[in-house]
Amino acid sequence: MARRRRPSPLPPRDGVDATRVVLRAGHTSVAEAILATASGAEVGIEGLRRRGERGEVVDADGTVVDLDAPARVNSSVFLYRDLPDEVPIPFDLPILHRDDNIVVVDKPHFLATMPRGRHVVQSALVRLRRELGSDAVAPVHRLDRLTAGVLVFTLRKPVREPYQRLFAERAVVKEYRALARADERLRSGVEVANRIDKTAGDLRARLVEGPPNAISRIELVETVSDGLGVYRLSPSTGRTHQLRVHMAGLGVPIVDDPLYPQVRPDLAALPDAGDFSRPLRLVAHRLSFTDPIDGAHRDFVSHHRVCDHREL
Repeated sequence: MARRRRPSPLPPRDGVDATRVVLRAGHTSVAEAILATASGAEVGIEGLRRRGERGEVVDADGTVVDLDAPARVNSSVFLYRDLPDEVPIPFDLPILHRDDNIVVVDKPHFLATMPRGRHVVQSALVRLRRELGSDAVAPVHRLDRLTAGVLVFTLRKPVREPYQRLFAERAVVKEYRALARADERLRSGVEVANRIDKTAGDLRARLVEGPPNAISRIELVETVSDGLGVYRLSPSTGRTHQLRVHMAGLGVPIVDDPLYPQVRPDLAALPDAGDFSRPLRLVAHRLSFTDPIDGAHRDFVSHHRVCDHREL
């Protein structure tokens, strides 16, 4: 199991977590090492000095760091970034369920699960923290920014680990819907099992040699107009872009996928220009599990439809 990162010693600000910066450059000051990172370059030396004066650059223990001290390679510091200018995502984030422990939402297309890169405020996590007035809100799992559907968050830190363990141990039944070219050969369903690898800096996941780590069942369940069909996708693993890779590999790429089977920069650029008319037609349709706290059966269904344009 991957080693968990230590939580930020700085509290969230207006729903947004502080940024962790790992110092990679050796034989320099802390300030120079921070500025050598993407987050540090964005803040700039003057902004960094201002944060230092306010005690807003701290180490993993919460101790204010001396920006002129020698940097320790691979040590971490935390600071607040300026919020980027973002194109507002013009869709609501409906709540499907809420109790003392979790909140379940029906995430729209184009909204990130949590802040990443230039998508910060326009994320489900920050929206929920602001709407509910609680920085304790945390995601149990993630959906791609382009994928809509059922998404679960915890509301209290003590229950976070039991819910996250459900996903880590594959104790959650997940069912997706996708729109793609109808292939009658897939009417009875097929299981796809292969190995997928996703490396940092590469937009796309890749098929590689080795034991399977990505398994999906794919079944055509309905034909609609223009030779298209609705597919039921049932992944038993959760690799990045797994369903998109598997659909493209079967020769039925998901409608309006900007990455598979090939990169389509024109399509990918539309939402950043404020055009949300071409969503990836993939929805996390259903999520079921036994609640780890009270033992109740939980079953949540998205209201999004892959062939429905009403939400656009």
